[in-house]
Amino acid sequence: MQATDTRNIIELRGLRTQFGSHVVHDQLDLDVRQGEILGVVGGSGSGKSVLLRTIVGLNRAAAGSVRVFGKDLLALPEAERRLEERRFGVLFQKGALFSSMTVTENVAMPLIEHAGLSRAEAERIAAVKIALTGLPAKAGNDYPSDLSGGMIKRAALARALALDPDMLFLDEPTAGLDPIGAAAFDQLILTLRDALGFTVLLITHDLDTLYTITDRVAVLSQKRVIINDTLQRVEQFDDPWVQAYFHGPRGRAAAAAIRSATHLPETS
Repeated sequence: MQATDTRNIIELRGLRTQFGSHVVHDQLDLDVRQGEILGVVGGSGSGKSVLLRTIVGLNRAAAGSVRVFGKDLLALPEAERRLEERRFGVLFQKGALFSSMTVTENVAMPLIEHAGLSRAEAERIAAVKIALTGLPAKAGNDYPSDLSGGMIKRAALARALALDPDMLFLDEPTAGLDPIGAAAFDQLILTLRDALGFTVLLITHDLDTLYTITDRVAVLSQKRVIINDTLQRVEQFDDPWVQAYFHGPRGRAAAAAIRSATHLPETS
């Protein structure tokens, strides 16, 4: 983890999202700082993925403001908003790769559609992005059905990186991976963030991920963010769900492992 710029790249104020009469978020505020890796956690049904989809423009907020890169995306004309959204890279929970396209074609598609590159140019850049994620070059010719779960995650990450995003959104990036594969993916995200300088918002329930790579953690509960701070402060927050989550057997194990690796003292 690295020191981050204190400027906010994302500011949500008074956000309200709902589907019909069902309110998911109400009066939700959230800041994401330039260059940080922010983890978002919460119980089942707390609206973690809905929050991500609202920020990137796939859901329309019922009220509030979504300021990204200093602009309120909800107030922008559609054409200008789409230009700003091109600065996003998104990795969806199950990869969301097109099954009828090879990995190279999946990664090249945003470059052709949004950057106006020729297929040959796009595929050359796609090969670089595929290599960045640690996939072998020959994987570019494979279809998603030919890939393991970990390889699908990396291929989807390569596509998310295609347009050199300033902001990367990850929805449960290690879900379904074995512990070794999950740890390798965590380190990949950390390495790429440090090398390329983008900001990361990740939705996760993986405690190892939280303790290994996040700079801060935001907790969704009661339709809002109840705390957004360093892990050391979040795990001491006086809330029943937070205490059960971070101080249960898995939370204690994850905390002990990272503190042992980094020689940090135990928290009281």
